[in-house]
Amino acid sequence: MEYSISNLTQVTDCNALLAWAARERADLNYKKITNERVTQKYAETSEGLDAEILGVIAEIAATETIIAALPEGPSKEAAMDKKTTLEYRKFVLENRKENYGTVALLQKESELGRVEREMAEVDAFVIAVEARKAAL
Repeated sequence: MEYSISNLTQVTDCNALLAWAARERADLNYKKITNERVTQKYAETSEGLDAEILGVIAEIAATETIIAALPEGPSKEAAMDKKTTLEYRKFVLENRKENYGTVALLQKESELGRVEREMAEVDAFVIAVEARKAAL
């Protein structure tokens, strides 16, 4: 972006802008580090959730097969209770996946990209102000 740097007429104005840019850069750097860690955590969680969901789905299928083969009675009721528990576990895992899974991971990666672009813009601003300061 082009800035109206030519409007700067005093070194003190340049120094004030450079101090502001340094604070912005520090804030963005902190945000970047935080987002990198969260993104890494989401990536790890996403992989684990996918594997866990597949395991629960397999258990549900096996339990359904057992239920179909069992005669009426306490064993079949116990298997049906187990299936209900597994379905609830699958539901909870799928909700966690929405919040911490692949979709959330992509959102965090997007946020990280935005922060990196903001950092680059602050760097470009600093270069422009320093060049103007040197010219004054």
